[in-house]
Amino acid sequence: MAAPFDLVVRGGTLFDGTGNEPREADVALQDGKIAAVGRVAGVGREEIDAKGLAVTPGFVDVHTHYDGQATWDERFTPSSGHGVTTVLMGNCGVGFAPCRPADRDTLMKVMEGVEDIPELVMREGVPWNWQSFPDYLDALAARRCDIDFATQVPHAPVRVFVMGQRGVEREPATAQDMAAMSALVEEGVNAGALGFSTSRSLFHRTSEGVLTPTITAAEEELTAIARGLGRAGKGVIQLLDDFADTTSEGSTEFAMLRRLVEASGRPLSFTLLDISIYPNRWQTLLAEIERAQRDGLAIRGQVSARPVALLYGLELSFNPFSTCPGYREVEGMPLEQKLARLREPAMRARLLMEEPAYRNPQMLAFMRSVGNMFVLGDPPNYTPPAAERLDARAAALGIPPLELAYDLLVGGDGRTILFHPGANYTDCSDANMAAMLRHEHTVMALGDGGAHYGLICDASYTTHALTYWTRDRKGEHWSLPWAIRQLTDVPANMVGLGDRGRIAAGYKADINVIDLDRLKVAAPHPVHSLPGGGRRLEQKAEGYRATIVGGHVTYRDGEFTGALPGRLVRGAR
Repeated sequence: MAAPFDLVVRGGTLFDGTGNEPREADVALQDGKIAAVGRVAGVGREEIDAKGLAVTPGFVDVHTHYDGQATWDERFTPSSGHGVTTVLMGNCGVGFAPCRPADRDTLMKVMEGVEDIPELVMREGVPWNWQSFPDYLDALAARRCDIDFATQVPHAPVRVFVMGQRGVEREPATAQDMAAMSALVEEGVNAGALGFSTSRSLFHRTSEGVLTPTITAAEEELTAIARGLGRAGKGVIQLLDDFADTTSEGSTEFAMLRRLVEASGRPLSFTLLDISIYPNRWQTLLAEIERAQRDGLAIRGQVSARPVALLYGLELSFNPFSTCPGYREVEGMPLEQKLARLREPAMRARLLMEEPAYRNPQMLAFMRSVGNMFVLGDPPNYTPPAAERLDARAAALGIPPLELAYDLLVGGDGRTILFHPGANYTDCSDANMAAMLRHEHTVMALGDGGAHYGLICDASYTTHALTYWTRDRKGEHWSLPWAIRQLTDVPANMVGLGDRGRIAAGYKADINVIDLDRLKVAAPHPVHSLPGGGRRLEQKAEGYRATIVGGHVTYRDGEFTGALPGRLVRGAR
């Protein structure tokens, strides 16, 4: 007799994604869906013994930038190594479609500056076998990958496609321009995009230091685009905003977000951060979210599950000295040669004295804020005590923090990574981050996979959420059912993917089998696996016994099986 099921995960401790208490159960999978949950009498062609292991839905990361990687790679690493089975890309208004051939350089400069993807990598890797957004989706639909992926229509390519150089130079859009952009977004959503994204952050600049095309777009332009979503009757809005006008009384920028939701009838989410130089801004924004929700407006904050970490090192994109004139003499050298030069007393003295210069002043300020940095060890500690911060360590040694940073970078094997919690770790405390994460109208997100290849490696936040907040944190621990729901059902539903995020009959067969006692994340490390030999940060995890996508085992004990069941997800489910 033929086996009735393709795969049975047998006897695991089931966390079904709803937040309910765990129970022991079997999960039977057939034809890419969950066929049965409970006591499954029938056998499977393949079985996984999950006794003593956690069985969860696959994780859903709604904030990634795999737009380029999706076109050249079969694997969405690092995310797919951390239990993620679906990603949403096209965030923050940047991407590669729609695009005419003449505008490719412009979009690559935007992606290089905003998302730290080297231009050489894009030139080597992106096939550009599309112009319209529907053509782009058709190209993605031909891909076979390790996990599922969906995308949004990004504002910058749309603006450049319609306005050309006027869009690049951020000129005001005409009524005709706005109508054309609105139609393009409506077309993209109808073709299968999950929504529209934009950025209004001064941190977002091209590789030449110029503000990206969307930063100063008028509310009238955004409203016209939002109405395109309204006409389609589907899609979400995502944005990044500095909310620079925020006071304790409120935010005029947030008031605009309310009007966008009112005009479109569509949900909106934005990046919500606790940044030390903007004290209490997050509290005002949370209060605004609560007010909007009471008024029936679906606005949510996207919150990282750990401090948003900028990473600096001699093998990474930046370090505190990489924008000094003298550093250019060693920048392209192999590590051993670079170390030899940097250890010369004359070079050390020179770099400690030189004034840096960089086209992005906000980024430069972060790079030189060495007193607020820590050494990221292995295993990495993302919430280190204040006594380990470089300003405290330097004071104990009686030297300036910049000098200590230099010595740490050139010491040992030269692979020390300095960790700068740029957000969500004010005063070396996770309390504000915890308050944001626990809020009923926020969602865990901001993995940023596929971007910031040599600067940020936060795609492992899913593993961190299940270890730090439920097991390793000093103080209050959160329940596993709650944390797992935040990584599965909540983000899936926020972007309209109602066919995944839970373990129940009829849902997509995306599942993790996890040894929670062994679950941990290793330190990030650079690998040269991008097109043209480009470098990116990889970060491994231990404890994922199996990851299953569409009923196929894609990873066993952290090792890729070669299965490529992942496909483009078109439209809400």
